[in-house]
Amino acid sequence: MTVLLEVSGLVRRFGGLVAVNGLSFTVGSSEILGLIGPNGSGKTTALNLLSGALKPDAGDIRLRGRPVAGLSPDRIARLGVARTFQLVRVLPSLDARENVLAGLAFRADPLWGEAADREVSHLLQRVGLGGRGHQRSAELTYIDQKRLELARALALAPKLLLLDEWLAGLNPSELQDGIGLIQSLRREGLSIVLVEHVMDAIRTLCDRCIVMNAGSVLAEGAPDAVLSDPQVVHAYLGDPDA
Repeated sequence: MTVLLEVSGLVRRFGGLVAVNGLSFTVGSSEILGLIGPNGSGKTTALNLLSGALKPDAGDIRLRGRPVAGLSPDRIARLGVARTFQLVRVLPSLDARENVLAGLAFRADPLWGEAADREVSHLLQRVGLGGRGHQRSAELTYIDQKRLELARALALAPKLLLLDEWLAGLNPSELQDGIGLIQSLRREGLSIVLVEHVMDAIRTLCDRCIVMNAGSVLAEGAPDAVLSDPQVVHAYLGDPDA
């Protein structure tokens, strides 16, 4: 398996709090890696470091062998990393089509004109928003804003996609559609780091899981093995005798 992303000894502090403490892992080509753990364990901070929203205090991040730690988010995006956010971020004054166009403008090979229009239509259709390009993004439901945010991320033509609880809040039917969409992205060669609390999705989608707790790696391995690890169960559920 070709290594796409290599993370070594990543550290991020906020004052006296060490939010990410010595995080190391790799992501291979067309691999889905689950990044899981209780709330406050450092998962979103880790994604912020990978995407350039935060700069690490120590450690190394390499994308296809190229060091990217500390680069600005736009430079990292042009190198092939896209993400969605735990709290959905659309451009509310723009319609759905314009939101996706913004992504096309920041990819390594920007699209314009008719080619951009075709790609926007394709991406909106892909995420379940076909025919709704002229609807203002602020008027979309929460779930549809999530779909739009994913379409905008895919507009960057990424090699690595970072999904921060993208499946959260979906009803059972939407969840199955979302899982199917993520599986199709992997079949097309996309590598994905998935932060998620929906354990059925983790078991279905992930090749490997990393469990974080208090900023550090608690366990790593196949989903079923990791989720049955007593240390992981304790981190999620606590001590039943407490």
